[in-house]
Amino acid sequence: MNETPSPADDLLSDPPASSLAAEPPPRPEAPTLADGIEIIRGHLKTLPNAPGVYRMVGRSGDVLYVGKAKSLKKRVIAYTQPLRLPVRLQRMVAETTAMEFVTTASEVEALLLEANLIKRLMPRYNVLLRDDKSFPYILIGHDHDFAPLLKHRGARSRPGDYFGPFASAGAVNRTITALQRAFLLRNCADTVFASRSRPCLQYQIKRCTAPCVGRVTPQDYAAQVAQARDFLAGKSRDVQAEFVRSMLAASEALDYEAAARWRDRIRALAATQAHQDINLEGIEDADVVGAWQEGGQTCIQVFFFRGGSNYGNRAYFPSHDRNLDIEEVLASFLAQFYENKPAPVLVLVSHDLPERDLLAEALAIRSGHKVELASPKRGDKRRPVDHAVANAREALARRQAESASQRRLLDGVALAFGLDGAPERIEVYDNSHIQGTHAIGALICAGPEGMLKSHYRKFNIKATEVAGDDYGMMREVLTRRFARAQKEDPERDRGVWPDLVLIDGGQGQLNVALQVLEELGIADLAVVGIAKGPDRNAGRERFFMPGREPFSLEPRDPVLYYLQRLRDEAHRFAIGTHRARRTKAIGQSELDQIAGIGPGRKKALLHHFGSARGVARAGLADLQAVEGISETVARKIYGHFHPEG
Repeated sequence: MNETPSPADDLLSDPPASSLAAEPPPRPEAPTLADGIEIIRGHLKTLPNAPGVYRMVGRSGDVLYVGKAKSLKKRVIAYTQPLRLPVRLQRMVAETTAMEFVTTASEVEALLLEANLIKRLMPRYNVLLRDDKSFPYILIGHDHDFAPLLKHRGARSRPGDYFGPFASAGAVNRTITALQRAFLLRNCADTVFASRSRPCLQYQIKRCTAPCVGRVTPQDYAAQVAQARDFLAGKSRDVQAEFVRSMLAASEALDYEAAARWRDRIRALAATQAHQDINLEGIEDADVVGAWQEGGQTCIQVFFFRGGSNYGNRAYFPSHDRNLDIEEVLASFLAQFYENKPAPVLVLVSHDLPERDLLAEALAIRSGHKVELASPKRGDKRRPVDHAVANAREALARRQAESASQRRLLDGVALAFGLDGAPERIEVYDNSHIQGTHAIGALICAGPEGMLKSHYRKFNIKATEVAGDDYGMMREVLTRRFARAQKEDPERDRGVWPDLVLIDGGQGQLNVALQVLEELGIADLAVVGIAKGPDRNAGRERFFMPGREPFSLEPRDPVLYYLQRLRDEAHRFAIGTHRARRTKAIGQSELDQIAGIGPGRKKALLHHFGSARGVARAGLADLQAVEGISETVARKIYGHFHPEG
């Protein structure tokens, strides 16, 4: 593929950093629709009648929209005819200051590239799948004589059979527990397996046959693995029939204990099939996708069926313009949803999609097998689709009710603090350390959609002289946060500037925050300090604002409870991040910071001197006496611990 006029990587580069100044630079005049049309027309002369992907870029360098076209020239011409464009696209054209293009070999390739770029660049005029987390799978490994049964996320780098996806960690955990009871496979790590000298608890509660200590032969264990693999692959009836035959044979042989064990395993098999809300008769692998739209919002429910079993469902709420049709939202969702995961052979959807055949072909290329994309109108296949739509409708109603409640709380925050309007983005800051060690600053973010966890940030305190000084730590965190915001978003049009800053602390912390903002030339941010009341009792918090006496809210005010939750969430995030850093540091040594000291030399030094402190006290001659430590390396070690020498 060839890109004109600039390579794709340029699109992802940061905009040039603007210099910090006491006074913000004057804002340029707002672009007009005529300006945008003129810029787009300038590209028409060189555009080919070929398939490809185009990107519309705003004045701050951010991508406004990514689209694909069968003919780039014909598609882009449409943007020069404003009377035929909806208001949303007119606004987008007015903001456009540049366009970038990629030609592709086919329209299918353009669709695949479009989905990839939308997920990478998150342009605000596209339908955006913001919460597409990875799904858990069940893995039966191939790289061990006694294969484990494991939960797996991420890249499939380990050899083995992967079964899924499952809608949630809870769904996969329940399935693994039932499979352990049915097939008695181990779920321990290979390192634990190799170090066992006697059976663990899993053997005692009849969830494992203890291959680690030879309680089962490799042949018998391999038979257990084969049965589990067949069950997960959709041959559940065959496996269950085999278990029944074994139980009857044991009973006829008067081996009632063995028969009881087979009975328990049959019950465990049944347990994996008991929690099935809907089923697809005669279909092994399929995804059922139902969408519901109301009030300018869309919910999409995806049900996963693999091996004839229901692996659960998950609700999605893609971000999109309120005026987009549900079919367009659903088509864009599917292209992004399957961008990083294979589609099953059958995808049942609730609506007729535009360019359905093109999308099915793109999913087939991405998945490596034929994919049927169908919208059944009646019969057995329509019933699960209707069930998915009903779930989407209920989930959207719950979300809208929660959003309305959240909006009322934000209105209350605006009233309590005298803001011009309900804040769209609240940032809360807190610090955590133990006597100055492993100092961490934390930022959490909240808005109309609740806690915005993808916007949480941690700050490792760099200045050693401020570690343990709450004021100094807060100064460093706020300086780094807002100096970067000034560089990356000087126009404040990317949605990363807060409307309200909450500081965990009283008047002292508030003064530090105001000083930082003043030094950076930022004078229009609302900043509030929140401090616990007498005896640090929750419910008696006092709030500190510039130019206003400290005040409290009514003890049972819902807004007070909301602000407490924000403060507590920042505290939780700060402490959790601090603990993670401290735990990581436990396994580290001062020797790890010396270039050229790998595991072998580190081991030799510790064996010779007993500890890192002993190495620090050693002289040059003592260091050279260690096996593998040359004079050059000895001088490097000595210089690390004695820089003045």
